[in-house]
Formats: sequence, C-alpha cells, structure tokens
Amino acid sequence: MDFSFKCASCNEVHHGLPSFGADAPESYYRIPPDERGARCDLGSDDCVIDEQHFFVRGCIDIPIQGHDEPFTWGVWVSLSLESYETWVRMSDEPLRDHTQPLFGWLNTRLDPYPETLSLKTHVHLRNDGIRPFIELEPTSHPLAIEQRDGITVDRVAEIYAMLVHGANNA
Repeated sequence: MDFSFKCASCNEVHHGLPSFGADAPESYYRIPPDERGARCDLGSDDCVIDEQHFFVRGCIDIPIQGHDEPFTWGVWVSLSLESYETWVRMSDEPLRDHTQPLFGWLNTRLDPYPETLSLKTHVHLRNDGIRPFIELEPTSHPLAIEQRDGITVDRVAEIYAMLVHGANNA
C-alpha cells in the first residue's frame, strides 16, 4: 500500500513513509567538537564516550492507524557496560532475538515531544542485522502513549511539517 499524506505546513501530498533519527547520541553532542576525536568512538550503530559511557542505535516504532508499516524514530540508548558487552557479543549473530531485552535510557531529543532524554527503555535485539527495537516504559509520556496506542496519518503530517518545514504545530 502506498503511504501518502498531506503536509500540515506546505499542503502538498507527500508519498512514502517518513522516518527521522539522530546521527549520534545527545551525550556525543555535549562533548566539545575539538575533543570528540580523542574522547568518542562513534560508529554507525554504537558509540563509546570516555571508555565509560556506552550507547547503541535503535528504532522506536510507532504504529500508524490503518497501516501495516510503522513511523520510525531512529534513536540512541545508553546501556550499562554489561548490557553493552551483550550487545557487542550478539551484534554479528544472525539470530539474536532470543536475547533478553537490555535496559537502557533514551539519549535522543525528539522535538515534537516534551523532554525525552532519560526515558526508561528496553532494547530488543532483532535478527539478521536489523537495528534493535526500542520499547519505552509504559508511562504517561506522550511518546510512550503514541508507541502503545499508535498515531494517525494526520499526526505523521504534523511531525513531518515540524521537522522538515519548521512548523510549530506538532
């Protein structure tokens, strides 16, 4: 099924399901740029800062009412050393969804929502090299509610308008 929506800002119909994400954890951006090379090891799926802070990249999938494919936020989660070592050990395994979920803290700001840093999460490893599914703790935070209950196509259009056009209606 072709996903399309009318943008809440430019009123054009856009085709394809948008997704948005962060290139690095928020903690990485807090390191002065001239210090990042010495203090940070940023990969496509993990980041280590000062050899003591560990982050992995994953996906918060938000169901879209009436559609099979979710809206996806690409996010970073901080893990304990023990959980990070589990992630590293399992990262090249083709079958890894049997691994117990890893506890973590969200380390990405998602502007359409109130503060998202440090929301409690569970990192679910997925098979075949697919980035982990990030499950938020079931709280009253709007992002957690949207992950549980899903969103409408109009909500996708609002988020798109805010992030692509700088609209303030999301």
